[in-house]
Amino acid sequence: MDGPDDWSSDLQDLLAWSLKITASEGQVSTQDERKGSSNPGLRRIIEGILFSRRFILSYQVVLLVLLAIFTLRHWTKRLQVHRRRRRLWSVAPVIHASTPAQERVKKDGDGIDHMDDDDDDESGVSSSSSTVLGSPPSPKGSVVDGERTPLLPPRDSRSSQWRLRNKIGACLMYQPRPIPAVNKTLPSNQATLTVLAFLGLQVFYTFYRLPMSIPTLFVFADRTSLLFVANLPLLYLFAAKNQPIKLLTGYSYESLNIIHRRLGEVMCLLALLHSAGMVGVWYTILRPTGFTLARFLLSKIILLGLGAFVAYEILYFTSLGSFRQHFYELFLVLHVLLQVVALVLVWFHHHNSRPYVGVALAIFLIDRLVYRMILKSQAYRASLDVTEDGGTVVLRSEIPLAQKHPFVSYIAGAGLDKGWKATEHVFLTVPALSHKHMIQAHPFTIASKAPHDGDCDVGFKLIIRAQDGFSGDLVKYARSHSSVKTRIDGPYGSQTALQLLQQCNLNVVVAGGSGIAVALPLIWALFGPGNASDLEPCDKTKLRSKAILIWVIRNENHTSWLDQADLHNLRDAGIEVVIPPPTCSHGHPDVPGMITAWVSTNDMVPSTRGLRTGVVCSGPDGMNREVRNTCASLLARGHDIDVEVEKFGW
Repeated sequence: MDGPDDWSSDLQDLLAWSLKITASEGQVSTQDERKGSSNPGLRRIIEGILFSRRFILSYQVVLLVLLAIFTLRHWTKRLQVHRRRRRLWSVAPVIHASTPAQERVKKDGDGIDHMDDDDDDESGVSSSSSTVLGSPPSPKGSVVDGERTPLLPPRDSRSSQWRLRNKIGACLMYQPRPIPAVNKTLPSNQATLTVLAFLGLQVFYTFYRLPMSIPTLFVFADRTSLLFVANLPLLYLFAAKNQPIKLLTGYSYESLNIIHRRLGEVMCLLALLHSAGMVGVWYTILRPTGFTLARFLLSKIILLGLGAFVAYEILYFTSLGSFRQHFYELFLVLHVLLQVVALVLVWFHHHNSRPYVGVALAIFLIDRLVYRMILKSQAYRASLDVTEDGGTVVLRSEIPLAQKHPFVSYIAGAGLDKGWKATEHVFLTVPALSHKHMIQAHPFTIASKAPHDGDCDVGFKLIIRAQDGFSGDLVKYARSHSSVKTRIDGPYGSQTALQLLQQCNLNVVVAGGSGIAVALPLIWALFGPGNASDLEPCDKTKLRSKAILIWVIRNENHTSWLDQADLHNLRDAGIEVVIPPPTCSHGHPDVPGMITAWVSTNDMVPSTRGLRTGVVCSGPDGMNREVRNTCASLLARGHDIDVEVEKFGW
């Protein structure tokens, strides 16, 4: 048996050899053959390293296959949606826009529909919602749209297979409660399963055919480092605001953000395991030979690796939700600086990582410099208006639209002067606030309607609620300044919410607070071919699509965020606009009850029975979860319903 000195000498040679070997080198040198013959343990280490270098290449192949599958799924679904929309508008029945529910809505002096909270609770629904949706049908049935309907809808004659599909869909749609100890918001079950499948792929590539023993600890450390660098391009691709994944699969960076964060956590764990493995190699093999820890840590390769490890760990901890909420400006600065520092350190740490680091750095620089600072960043003068609540700024600007080349814009991206779409957002920079704000960009959803072909100038509006940091400084600035020069990067975002509503006959849009910036442009995009005053898709009282807008506000004066004419035009077009009493004085309204009653009522009307319902919600996490789970419950009970949550906050 070889002694510790032999192991130390062999391992030092092995470390030097491992720095030079690449995945394409499948042969062991004559010297290594000779050493391996006299030391079977060393031979196993060499074979393990060579296998890992070849095996990790298949990871990229798997990722490309998954991308191809999601791309095929996306474009197949796009084709199906296109056909469904054509069929919807060609054969769908005409829906009467007015309902008895609307007649029970109080209209105050400003013309906004508010819920009458003076009614009694005999309706079976809480007083905060019953006056909007009307009482449940009496035992003798109810009269809706002039027709008497039975108490219960007709018995569902669909197959058991269809009901099973609904149950599975409802289970996937359901969103569990937050984790109590840390108040961690969990995604839907479908998103959780997707993340778990991706994590399972990481575990497979970490441990497949990996010898687990103390002598082969170096193979484990090597495998974790290989998987870490193989994930680098993917990590930066998921984080990039401008990337080809949206073009291919329809998933924008917001949808991929959950994968980006979990992948970052996995990579931090891989870096930790790699570091622990290398320390274990020192402790078990090098230390007995007199190789001190200081000498080990101060060697160039280890020192660079430790620097990269510390950079990524700090990057992880400053990316946690609690840190972002309290120190968002610091998070923005550290997130950019530490990414660059970490990539440089990994580049010099091991030369085999350089192809992956080069791709990741190219993605980062192209996104940040080419797109976000040149192609999609533009300066505009904007007016500032502090609303009645004193804590909100409405930023407005007139955007002159340039000639649009659809194909070039679709492939290469376009700035705000090429227009935007409903639910999209921008990153706002206001250099006048302070020096630190010159390098900060904050996301806000565009609250104005999307421009249409032929528009020359279009109004642009952001609703900015004052919090700490940038938004608070902007409110203070707006109290003494009527306008400011801004730099706007964007627009960004996906059209999944709009596409969902466009293929449904019955639409429910729920907004909480500043989530109205998502909801109102959605309604405009659905029913407004021109500006807000043109919301007449057909006859005022007869539509092929029926919609209700529920806006939950905290204070009564929050309605000043909008031009009141916008809400009047929506109501005049046959869209129900419901604003429950403010939560500060009446508590949270029964939004799930409103949705359930509205969907159930329409399901009992012959002209709307069995039609597909689309629900979009944008608000706080608690409201989003309630709405999602309400839709899951309705889906399990047999309703044809789908939901999309537009979560504001990054």
